[in-house]
Amino acid sequence: MLPATFKLCAGISYRHTRNMTGLRRNAMMAIHHELSKLSGPGPSMWVRNIRRRSSLLCSRIKEETLSESEQGYVQQGQEALQKSISILSDPDGWQTEIETLTGDKVLSKVFPDIGKVFRLEVVLNQQPDDLYEELVENMERMGEWNPNVKQVKILQKINQDTMVTHEVSGETPGNVVGPRDFVSVRCTKRRGSTCFLAGMSTQHPSMPEQKGFVRAENGPTCIVMRPSADDPNKTKFTWLLSLDLKGWIPKTVINRVLSQTQALRNRSHVGTGEGKLRLEESDKKCVFRPTVRSHRSFCDLMISPNPDGTSKTHLAHDQSPGPA
Repeated sequence: MLPATFKLCAGISYRHTRNMTGLRRNAMMAIHHELSKLSGPGPSMWVRNIRRRSSLLCSRIKEETLSESEQGYVQQGQEALQKSISILSDPDGWQTEIETLTGDKVLSKVFPDIGKVFRLEVVLNQQPDDLYEELVENMERMGEWNPNVKQVKILQKINQDTMVTHEVSGETPGNVVGPRDFVSVRCTKRRGSTCFLAGMSTQHPSMPEQKGFVRAENGPTCIVMRPSADDPNKTKFTWLLSLDLKGWIPKTVINRVLSQTQALRNRSHVGTGEGKLRLEESDKKCVFRPTVRSHRSFCDLMISPNPDGTSKTHLAHDQSPGPA
């Protein structure tokens, strides 16, 4: 089969057959099939690289036949990615919201056309490819390990890089924020060893507003993963978060919840003290899989000084109204 595949590829290299979309599509499908057989249980790096390049070619071929609505989703995904890159490229004006014992930081900055954007920076003990598999390829299983997400469903797969999803939020501490759901367009891109997962709110005919849920909006949001400069087996992980939860909830409350969520979501173990919670470094294989979930009244994440001048992160109880 492999010689036939290369003959097919050679055929599409002739000038008079280059514009034959069907033949090109068949060639790329054949390449994918052969690479899958070659990869075995542990694909080598060159097989991974070839597979990524062939996936990119396949997505470009498919874009030639996208409908007008599908092209609109692709453009929205690209817009979310470009906005996110622009935000990340602006180093000035970021304020520290939280700094944990493990060195994780949640920063924030207000943008005129977006509002308050939160930025988490952390180094994770996983390779980027493993995290990519967990966050993208196994996206619909996110509710199994992420307490902030109850369900994720792919509504439409547009191409290799773009999809439309429906997400239902999990419970918040004390049920301060009532049930929310989101319809989002998601865009994934690889640039060298860096992977971008960007998204923003959109609309989809198969998922109108649902009874019992407030349709919230997000975006631009983005996760950036690249190998750590100190250890290629670790990942420098940056997460941009911008949400409008709608409803009557004051902005100050929303900002507290969002910064708290970013900090807690990326560490597995939450050690309990007397009336306080302390963030601890995870020694588990995947830092995203929480093993302890805190069900308390609404909590305000705070930073207070230790006697030695260092900082400690704890959760102080706050009396807040019912769900909005």
